[in-house]
Amino acid sequence: MTPTYDRIGRTYAMTRREDPRIRVFLREALGDALSVVNVGAGAGAYEPNDLEVVAVEPSEIMIAQRPSASAPVICASAEKLPLEDGSFDAAMALTTVHHWSDLGAGLRELRRVARKRVLVFLRDARQGTPFWLTRDYLPALDTSRRNNEVVPMIREVFPEIRELDFHLPCDCADGLFTAYWARPEKYLDAGVRKNMSNFALAKEEDVVVGLVALRSALGSGAWDHAHGHLRTVARLDLGHRLFIADLR
Repeated sequence: MTPTYDRIGRTYAMTRREDPRIRVFLREALGDALSVVNVGAGAGAYEPNDLEVVAVEPSEIMIAQRPSASAPVICASAEKLPLEDGSFDAAMALTTVHHWSDLGAGLRELRRVARKRVLVFLRDARQGTPFWLTRDYLPALDTSRRNNEVVPMIREVFPEIRELDFHLPCDCADGLFTAYWARPEKYLDAGVRKNMSNFALAKEEDVVVGLVALRSALGSGAWDHAHGHLRTVARLDLGHRLFIADLR
């Protein structure tokens, strides 16, 4: 099967830049780890430059977008890591597990190759403030049902898991699906949408009507009447969670 981001990730690095606040949050969670494997590494965002890092990424398109000075990368899948048991202090998987073909296998591989700690960063759409975009305009892109399977599987593989919430800043530099919660006009930009898997993998008929409605609501002032207060909010909990398993 062709890796997802070989199909949708050709301009990924243009809008999916590191946000410094997310970077600090993730680096602190790595704690005393000295070596890290980044699984589903994409273009290399959030790889700590003060630690020994090896990246694993199945998409050649994404690998080609990694900066020349980034960590060495292995072209492989999360479900079958070509790494020895306990070969890294920590393993991390950041906004990637929803793309894995076998979630349980990939999570067990994270556990196998990590000595101390595993980090999984994702958005659990069942938590935090309901996202106006999926609630009011694009319900077909709501991931709540998928989270009903993903989060319990994480807890099954890592019974020792703990959970930290991350409130997304209003000016988030990383163009995640929820990044523009206070900048709704951005969702009308096709260049921004194409680097969000929620949009890139959706059927056109599932998004076109919602985008037309959003454009109309912004033009008429209806969006600001309902949600305009968000433009003055600094951070919002939209369900972004970091799961940390300390294995010792």
